[in-house]
Amino acid sequence: MTSVVGIDLGGTKVAAAVLRDRDLGESATQPTRVDSRDGLIEQLVGMVGEALGAAPGKPDAVGIGVPSIIEFATGRVVSSVNVPLTDVPLRQVLGDRLGVPVFVDNDATVAALAEAHDEELQLVSRNLVMLTVGTGLGGGIVLGGRIFRGATGGAGEFGHTLVCVPVDPDVPPASERFPQAGSLESVASGHALDRTGAGGMTGAEIVRSAGDGDESAGAAVRRWAHAVGIGVANAINTFDPEEVVIGGGGAAAGELLLGPAREIAESYIHPGLRGHATVRLARHGVRAGVLGAALLAEHELTAGALDPGNELSGRAA
Repeated sequence: MTSVVGIDLGGTKVAAAVLRDRDLGESATQPTRVDSRDGLIEQLVGMVGEALGAAPGKPDAVGIGVPSIIEFATGRVVSSVNVPLTDVPLRQVLGDRLGVPVFVDNDATVAALAEAHDEELQLVSRNLVMLTVGTGLGGGIVLGGRIFRGATGGAGEFGHTLVCVPVDPDVPPASERFPQAGSLESVASGHALDRTGAGGMTGAEIVRSAGDGDESAGAAVRRWAHAVGIGVANAINTFDPEEVVIGGGGAAAGELLLGPAREIAESYIHPGLRGHATVRLARHGVRAGVLGAALLAEHELTAGALDPGNELSGRAA
């Protein structure tokens, strides 16, 4: 019986759980250590042990989703904003520390892999795009039943697609910092909703107030949902998926987000594509990241067993 540990590393929280015999155990969670690279690596090593709990021995493998651009073949973190891991060969470092195979991928990518599976962990969607609406806005892509990573591992950065920028070549970019003004993340992320908060309300407080019938909060949530809906339309127009899934902390807004986002997306989808894709909230909720990381490890173990001479090269999960 294969036993793997999945780790979902976020900018504020890290979660880890064991996947054994198609059953995902309870998640161990801790606030993310962002003070230093070594401290964070030490935390990740410790989280594996915490997830295993009283279970004896080592897992067969560990999968980890990281909010960064990842060179999948080597497990190197190419670029990272919210966690101090830029240029760290994380697959090698953790593998040496844990003594088991480690597979590293983008956090939204592994969440998309989880969402392509149903509650029994059977693959049910072969073409899926996921938008993770949290502090920022990321995404993951599954095409033909396989993770699509792109040429360098950076595919799915939907937050950096541009929705409102000058098209005059004489007008320079607004900033060299990311997210750029006019990007989807700048208008559709959790931070974007935070910025609309009158009286210092957070995005979560705005959503709660909207749910309680506050008209001003409701208008702010509808503007936010409008922006997310444009992102959904762009995903459908680009990839023609079976499903677009909205996940991340923003999905906690439920129908307040989903309903308007669906309606707006429908207005911007090409007529030839309209009506085919299902737009829904993440079925695995906040556990999509940790489940997807575990599934990544499980799938890669299976692929390696079938073809032990095949080095990782961005092969799909």
